[in-house]
Amino acid sequence: MDANKAASCHLSQGDKALSTTAAADDTAFMRMALDLAKTALARGDFPVGCILAAQGRVLGSGSRRASGGTDANELDHAEMVALRDYYRHPHRKPSGLSAFCTMEPCLMCFAALVLAGVDRIVYAYEDVMGGAAGRDRRGLAPLYRDHPLTVVAGVLRPESLSLFKAFFADPANGYWRDSLLARYTLDQSP
Repeated sequence: MDANKAASCHLSQGDKALSTTAAADDTAFMRMALDLAKTALARGDFPVGCILAAQGRVLGSGSRRASGGTDANELDHAEMVALRDYYRHPHRKPSGLSAFCTMEPCLMCFAALVLAGVDRIVYAYEDVMGGAAGRDRRGLAPLYRDHPLTVVAGVLRPESLSLFKAFFADPANGYWRDSLLARYTLDQSP
């Protein structure tokens, strides 16, 4: 496979490049991910939710855990929690698997999603500090560079942005406080 062709994943903004049915599915699954993100925010965690779906069925779900407190860690990202749930699912389907994330997946989550066979990543809000899903993959190792992948950015972005604004505006939340991501988020218009 031509590395340049494979590495330039298809990236579309919001619902513009999708069929009406795909756009409706993307919106429905993203709303589910947003509900998970709201749950995380209510717990005081970073408001990220992730749904893994194939052929119209949810096969895994998760929200960010342990972004603060005594058990704080960087392993319990929403995508990793959703992948653990997916691997427990008796009817998992490695083909046609899509990830719906309220924030652009970081490099760790992007790699894990690719290794799990996800061929479509749909996200709401861009991670200007650590996002990896929409990046040029030509410099990556063949395993990640050559994986066929479509990335759809900006689905329900305003709804996701409002959750991140609420998180960063709350003085009780210290996770990524004063970071590039926090400043960028708080500077966004609603």
